[in-house]
Order: sequence, then C-alpha cells, then structure tokens
Amino acid sequence: MGQLWAALDGAWRVLLVGMILGAGLPALFAFGVRALAWGTGGEAEVMTDGVALKPHPVGRAIAYTIFAVVILAVLTGIGYIVAHGLGWTITFDGALPVLTRK
Repeated sequence: MGQLWAALDGAWRVLLVGMILGAGLPALFAFGVRALAWGTGGEAEVMTDGVALKPHPVGRAIAYTIFAVVILAVLTGIGYIVAHGLGWTITFDGALPVLTRK
C-alpha cells in the first residue's frame, strides 16, 4: 500500500509540472500577445463603431514583461537539460541558479 501512495504522490507532482509548463507557458504567452495588441491600439484592437483606439504604454510594458518571463523559463529549461548532459547540476540556493559539478 505504501508503494501505491508513493506512486500517486509522484503522479500528482508530474501532473502539476506538466500543467504549469505544458499549458501554463503557452497561456501566459497568449496573454502577452493580447496585452501587446492592447498596447499597440489601432487596428490591433477591437474597434466599436469604427473608432480606432489609442495605444496604451502599460499594455506594451505588461506584454514585454510576460514575454521576458516566458523566455526566462524556456532558457532555464534548456540550461537544465544541457547542464545535466555535461555532468553538472543546477542548485537553487539563492535568488539565482548555480551550476555545480555532480
């Protein structure tokens, strides 16, 4: 019975990471594209009664922040894969990840 609980414990962790990285990052990217459309205004935004909307600098700043988070997550994943392939490990002891020999 202990093995069943251990398997279920591992399964929910894998499911959680899969939901965050598998569906979370593309959804975050989609929010960034939507914020960029809001920040651009004009033809990129939905118009009502033929009135073109003005650009919003806040939308552009939100979009670039979201894009930076997505790129950072992708680069961290690639770095993790490459580091383990070269015999290094990544530790998160502080604010920044640190590469150490295995």
